Amino acid sequence: MSYAYTADGLPRTIAHRGLSAHLPENTLSAVRAAKQIGCDWVEIDVQLLGDGTPVIWHDNGVRRCSNSRGKLAKLDLERARALDVGGWFSSHFAGERMATLDEMLALLNELEMGVNLELKVNRGRDPLVLTDTVIPLALAALPAERLIVSSFNRTALDAARDVQRDPDRLRLGLLLEKTPREWRRDAEALSAFSLHVDWRKLKEKRAREIKDAGYALFCYTPNDPVAFTPQWAWGVDGVISDDPALFKHHLPESASLPERLTET
Repeated sequence: MSYAYTADGLPRTIAHRGLSAHLPENTLSAVRAAKQIGCDWVEIDVQLLGDGTPVIWHDNGVRRCSNSRGKLAKLDLERARALDVGGWFSSHFAGERMATLDEMLALLNELEMGVNLELKVNRGRDPLVLTDTVIPLALAALPAERLIVSSFNRTALDAARDVQRDPDRLRLGLLLEKTPREWRRDAEALSAFSLHVDWRKLKEKRAREIKDAGYALFCYTPNDPVAFTPQWAWGVDGVISDDPALFKHHLPESASLPERLTET
């Protein structure tokens, strides 16, 4: 059974880096697991290897989430695919391989899932090259209603909007630690669809301003549904959580899954 959606068809729960509380983050296995528990949307990170291949990865290096070390920018696809990116989490996942963007997009289509694709611009990396590589692939693979592209990097988001000027075809999310006073100016300039804010730093007044202005509002990364409960009343549309199953019985009244997302 799928988790709830808002009346506007927005997911109430998005699995952060896949089901990362229980599986190695940003892997094909973590995305499959999210689907298995009924979570139809995932948030994943994309960046480029040194040879220009887009892969699903968060960090600037590989030490934290693999059996090796070094910078992602120094790896080509052959070397990246030789890494074990599951054993660090548990021996049960030993042998998991780094996913390419192409592989992930294919899986998302196979599972009919939506994705919040974060353009991850780590220190020293070129946001324009990343955007120019990733956005055409994502647009070609997924329908608009199953794709939101977000980033902390404004240059990357501006470049994404330049690739696709139609905000209905490419929905962009401003990813923020907290919403600055000029948030509305930035959202309007970008023709943004949504704002993605650290739930610990979101204030009720700002949340209501965002919703009154007509933007979708997502919060990252709450994992305590009871502590988060007051923020639903502020108008928050959905949570990006490491363990979305925790929220299953702590969601506001919502619409059922939109018909357009259930069509085969």
